[in-house]
Formats: sequence, C-alpha cells, structure tokens
Amino acid sequence: MFAINVILTVQDETNIDKVQGLLAEAGRLSRQEPGCQTFEVCHSQNDPKIFMLIERWESKETWEVHKTAKAYTEIYHPQVLPLVDREPHFSDILE
Repeated sequence: MFAINVILTVQDETNIDKVQGLLAEAGRLSRQEPGCQTFEVCHSQNDPKIFMLIERWESKETWEVHKTAKAYTEIYHPQVLPLVDREPHFSDILE
C-alpha cells in the first residue's frame, strides 16, 4: 500500500467554498480510479482554511497513474493548487 496525506491551506478566505467544491469533485472522481483504496477529503473544524487529503493507493504506481487522470489534471492541479499552499506527507501506516 502507498499512503499520502496532504495538508492544503487556502491562501485567500474568499476561495474556501470554491476549493471545497473542487476538492469534493476531485475526491469523488479519484475514488473511482483503479488502485484507489481510500480518498478522503477532510475540512478542518479548527481552521476553515485547512483541508486534508487522506489517500491510500494499492501501490506508488497506481498513485502515479492517478496524476494522469481527470481529477488531477483537470481539477486538482489547474484549479486547486493555485489557490492553496500544499504540504504533502508520504506516510507509513503503523499497525
């Protein structure tokens, strides 16, 4: 399994609703992709500018393919990333 958690901070508060809608759609599409085990979009209750993506993929290769799919190429990369600061965390899952 390949795990990545991403913290996104919206740069301008006026874009929070826009980012929320875009991330919801990107999450919906991502969950339909081959190899996606989990794709959760979380919105912080402590700070409305913070979103978190919790992603689990079958492998790093399936995650790489995800970066060529519509959710990434048409929504996340061109529309979300310009509006946020991104902090990715490639992660190990402790059991």
